Amino acid sequence: MSLKEKYGLILCLSVLIVIFAGCTKEKSPVEKMYDVLEKVVSAEKEFEEQQNPLVTLEKKEKDIYDQIIKLGMKEYDQIVKLSDEAILLADERKALMEKETNSIKESQKEFIKARGIKDKLEDRDLTKLANELYEIMMERYKAHEALYLEYNEALKNDKELYEMFKNKNLPLEDLEAQVNKLNATYKRVYNANEKFNMLTEQYNDKKLSFYKQAGLKSSK
Repeated sequence: MSLKEKYGLILCLSVLIVIFAGCTKEKSPVEKMYDVLEKVVSAEKEFEEQQNPLVTLEKKEKDIYDQIIKLGMKEYDQIVKLSDEAILLADERKALMEKETNSIKESQKEFIKARGIKDKLEDRDLTKLANELYEIMMERYKAHEALYLEYNEALKNDKELYEMFKNKNLPLEDLEAQVNKLNATYKRVYNANEKFNMLTEQYNDKKLSFYKQAGLKSSK
């Protein structure tokens, strides 16, 4: 190989190295943080998709409950039929809640990556916002875990109630006790859901502040 050819080869290799280095340039902490936050949005897509179907099933179950309350024991067969429908609805609701929870867990897997990024931010205000954002979101995950546990307890109590409706010889005081137990459970579900929604709103507001401070724009 001639000297000229060697020089040409070295030049080509040098150009390729420069191009490759440009392509593999490490992202800044701000860019990495942005990627994490946007992936969290994608991870929670399935969570959002469960909301309307879940509300629809809850309304159906409430309608069935109201129908059963209006029926007398002379229409026992109809009560059994409606109770079985409500039990099936409880199983469907549980399946949707599992999907919702799995989506939140995927979101948490993505978001946890922010822990190693936020402290590398050079802007002091950005670091403060990122820390606040992180704390809020971790509290939000805890709130959803509490919601998940309370909701499953409510579903279990729902099914117990409808099994009771199918018992002709069930004492009235036992039925009343179960209804009171169920009402108390759903009150806890409501409170847990309110806390989760509040933290979600706080997170979204803090995320918007972070994006504005960093000069970023959400693609979602």
